[in-house]
Amino acid sequence: MQVVLHAGAHITDEDRLVNTLIANRDMLGEFGTNVPHPTTYRKLIRDVFQTAQHTGLGTDVRDVILDTILKGDAMDRVILSNPGLFGTPKMAISAGSLYAATEQRLEILTGIFNHDALELYLAICNPATFLPAVYQKTPYTSFDEFMRHVDPRSVRWSDMLTRVREAFPDLPITVWCNEDLPLIWAQVLREMAGIDPTVEIEGEFALLNEIMTPAGLKRFDAYIASHPGMSEIQKRRVIAAFLDKFAKDEAIEEELDIPGWTEDLIDQLTEIYDEDLYAIQRIPGINLITP
Repeated sequence: MQVVLHAGAHITDEDRLVNTLIANRDMLGEFGTNVPHPTTYRKLIRDVFQTAQHTGLGTDVRDVILDTILKGDAMDRVILSNPGLFGTPKMAISAGSLYAATEQRLEILTGIFNHDALELYLAICNPATFLPAVYQKTPYTSFDEFMRHVDPRSVRWSDMLTRVREAFPDLPITVWCNEDLPLIWAQVLREMAGIDPTVEIEGEFALLNEIMTPAGLKRFDAYIASHPGMSEIQKRRVIAAFLDKFAKDEAIEEELDIPGWTEDLIDQLTEIYDEDLYAIQRIPGINLITP
């Protein structure tokens, strides 16, 4: 069985991806892909992590998990989506490292699904927006305390992904920038689902409903309807053109309210993030989805 682990990260798609896949559950089932509702497994897997750390795992834990999730359905591929798979928002940053518990939790999961084909899917995000947004979801009363007094300019997604690659050299890893998601939404959905790019999927443009004005969305829908058979690249060009003209200002502007943060610091973090993408591309076996 193929087991897809969609590990967020926090504050990226906010369950929009898994909800869209659930809306296509019947169709995906015809291709052997099961998209269980997150309520059937998130607490279960969290409990499994706690048990593994304290008493170890029994030999039947895989069967228990799959029986609970699949309810007897025989499937070739199952998608498990959880932005907290590698820790709570409070655990997102530790001594400058993103998601320090990643390797430990993947070790547990690879032990459980040792006869299955695991795949990891992860959205990354500009630390200039990611760190303040995740901080807001923690009990910390100061951003510096949340960061453990580490300079945010030292944070690199490539460091986290390099750790994972070194610990799990054969694990397929697919990564994308959350900022690109409106353009690559359909590809991410199809790759997670394990279906061909030509398969029609409900909600292919669902994300645009939130970030495009009603007038722009109406014109976009009319344009798509009048131009059937467009390739994925052509669709992305159309989406980019419509967003350039009809994007909602409030949907693309980020409010950053961290004491001491300046425009210069935000620009530095963004430049570091852009450079970090080149480092990620050089990590062996990383599938980086780009527009």
